[in-house]
Parts: sequence; C-alpha cells; structure tokens
Amino acid sequence: MTSPVAQFTERLLSFYDDERARRSTDDDPITRARNYRQRLFAAGLAGLSIPTDLGGQGLSANEAAAITAACSRHQPPEESIFGIGLSMAVPTILEYGSNELQQRVVPPSLSGDAIWCQLYSEPGAGSDLAGLTTRAVHDGDEWIITGQKVWTSGAQHSDLGILIARTNPDAPKHSGITMFVIDMRQPAVTVRPLVQMTGVAEFNEVFLDEARVPHDNIVGTVNEGWPIAVRLLAHERASLGRTFTSSKGLSKAGRQPLPFDRLLHRARSAGLTTDTITRDELASVYIGEKLIGWNASRGLHPSIGKLWRTIQGRAAAQLAHRIGGPFAAAWEHSDAEADYWAYHVLNCRGMSLGGGTDEIQRNTLGERVLDLPREPMPDKNTPFRDLPHN
Repeated sequence: MTSPVAQFTERLLSFYDDERARRSTDDDPITRARNYRQRLFAAGLAGLSIPTDLGGQGLSANEAAAITAACSRHQPPEESIFGIGLSMAVPTILEYGSNELQQRVVPPSLSGDAIWCQLYSEPGAGSDLAGLTTRAVHDGDEWIITGQKVWTSGAQHSDLGILIARTNPDAPKHSGITMFVIDMRQPAVTVRPLVQMTGVAEFNEVFLDEARVPHDNIVGTVNEGWPIAVRLLAHERASLGRTFTSSKGLSKAGRQPLPFDRLLHRARSAGLTTDTITRDELASVYIGEKLIGWNASRGLHPSIGKLWRTIQGRAAAQLAHRIGGPFAAAWEHSDAEADYWAYHVLNCRGMSLGGGTDEIQRNTLGERVLDLPREPMPDKNTPFRDLPHN
C-alpha cells in the first residue's frame, strides 16, 4: 500500500510536470509567479506543514521534509519569489504572532497574494544588526516608522515586509527592538532598486518616511523583538542550507549554487571531461552537493548549512569559469545560455554575505555550538541613545 507521503509526493510531482508544460515566458514574471502559486494553493498542495485552518496541509515536520526533499528539484523557478515569506516570515509568525495576525497574513502568503521582503539591514547596521536606528513611535492604535533599510531582496515586488525597528532608545541595543509586519504598498514606503554587476536589481534601498503600522501587526511583544529577529535568521539560514532547487532550465532565481549535473553537461560540451583538473573540480562539486543534502537531512545547526552553501557556490562558479574560459563573465543578455553562466559566475560572491556573512556564521557556531567564550561586549548595558552611531 502506498504511504500518504508517497501519494502526496506523486501529486506534487504531477502538478510540477503540468506547470512546466504550461509555463510561458510571455507573462510578467511576478504575474506568472502569483498565478503559479494560486494554482498550487487551489490544488491543495501549498503549505505542507502549516495548519489546515490557515490554508496549509497540516502534515508533520518529518512528512513535509521528506516531500520537500523529493520534490525540490522539480519546483519551477517562480517558487523562489515566495522564499522570504514562506521560509522566513511565515514560520516566525506561526511561532510568535497572534492568532489574528496569522489568520490575516498566512493564507495570502500561501496563495501568492502576498509576496514578502525582509527589512533588517541598514546603512549603519549590517553585521551589527542590533545597531539599527530605524525608529518606531507609538501613536494610538498605530506605530509611526521612520528610517532606511538596505540590501532588501525583492522589495520592489513585495506586498508585505517583516521589519525590525527601535521602539525604546533608552534600553541597551539588543533590547528595545520590536518586530512588525508592514504594508509595503503604502505611500510612505519608497523602494529604490540597486543594480548589481550581474545586471539584475535583486536588492533595494527602502526609505520609511513616517510609515504607519497597526499595533496588531506586532510580532511577539513590544521591545522584545531581538530574540524573534534572531529566530527568523535561523529560519533563513536553514532554508539556505537545504537541498537545491531545479537544475532544469536556465534559472537565475534565488541564491543557489550551480547544480552539478549542469556543470557536468557543460564540461562534456566543452570536451573537458578528460582534463585532470576539471575532473577533480567536478568531483569536489559533486561531493559538496551531496554533503549539503545529507547535512540538511540531519537537522544540523543552520549556520553549518549556510557555510556549506557558500563554499559550494564559490566552488561551482569557479568551475563554471574554468570551463567557460576568460570570457565567462562577459555576455549578451540576448544569449540565454551565456547569460545564465555569467550571472552565476558573478553572483556567487554574494553568497558569502546574504543571510549573514561567513564570519558571523563562524562566530555563531563557535559561541552557540562549541561553547567558546563570547566576544567582549563593553556596550552590553549601555542605553542605545548613548552609543556612538555611524
């Protein structure tokens, strides 16, 4: 008798096959992504481990993990547009948000009606995230938020944002921070894309000029947002350290290492599979890809998966550059094949930064896994307003 997990996996794979057959590049990418997600939701296949009263399937974490592992390579590239919402914001809101907030934001996130961004980093607070200066001031049933965020992926397409702001400047910097869900479509929010050397504007600056957020959109408790913000980062790093998305097609979606099978095909096309150095690097990329999958299945600390993903991304891009030769980073957008390879060669260095730098991951592992002494924090008990700021 076929197990429920196998039956669900078969249904999901069949759905993905139908999506590939119907996929057209004529539509606007965001419209195409929303339509795909709406069909997934209508088919009863969205939100594997999310409760059924919120529009999910109510499966256990182990069941959902098994189905995801079997199907992740078959997901269409549009799925990555919903990654921040479904892999970071929604899990955090399910843990810390009120029931009313969950009912308002989770179903539209599953159905594609809500695309999310993460409003964390600021010009003066990158790796020192707790040094953020964006302010939220209480005003009746609302909060007025003023400040600037940067490196905000997908903000130009987003409906909702998960935001942290300072609500008590008299508290030490790791206190007095609150997490909010903010409407990105309001006039007080201005998004300015930042074009990278890949030619893609993946990141944005976001300016908040007295943006208003209802009090009911607080995640957790006022002034107690720092531990929740850290928890969201753990969800982010866990999602970055999972198995690869589809290697089919020339997708530039997401911060994914180049898949081994595409590199092998490229090496064969270039006649380099008998070259000793190329063969050695292919073997290393293959081993690294397997290690990422195995580590993810073991449930290790998310920073381990994040570090492995960075190492794998750089190694795969280096091999792509070796195969492509000195002109691998120069391309014409009209040539889809060249565009694909050049994008990944140029994009790989960003893997060391997104989701927390490699240095932050190593500090986290040293302190929280190996129990090494924490770095000195002389400002730990100093009110934030008394600290020097950039």
